[in-house]
Amino acid sequence: MIRFTLFALMAWGQAQAQGTPAEKIETLWNCKDTDGRTTLTNQQSDTVGKNCRIVSQQRVTVVPAPSKSAAKSPANFPKESVNDRAAARERQRQTLEREMAQEQDLLATAKRKLAEQEAIRSGDEKNYARVLERLRPYQDAVEVHTKNIEALKRELANLYR
Repeated sequence: MIRFTLFALMAWGQAQAQGTPAEKIETLWNCKDTDGRTTLTNQQSDTVGKNCRIVSQQRVTVVPAPSKSAAKSPANFPKESVNDRAAARERQRQTLEREMAQEQDLLATAKRKLAEQEAIRSGDEKNYARVLERLRPYQDAVEVHTKNIEALKRELANLYR
């Protein structure tokens, strides 16, 4: 059980008010009470009457959060206009459509090759498992291109949401 000390909270509050980091030494004790229960604490008052050993001792720096005015962009920071965003979205749509056309061509080619391989029956493939093994790469290619087309369709649909 770890508890924050009042000192840590006060130091943090002062650091927030001043805008400067506050430092303190954080000590963690591992204690066993008379019943054999083990507790982990950072408060020295919890160690009284228990068999305790120091687990960790380190200097902790509490840094205040940046102010809201620091989060604003500088005055000369370039901003994207509505027209720029629309043009970028249009370029993205054209790219996705071009990729879609390429994937559809690749899918058609993969389906054609799969059909050609399914039509071929060689004499050394008496076991149907060998036929399936030979067809597997062609089936995988069809599956990959089908999934790519589905993903591109999703991206195109999400583009204008």
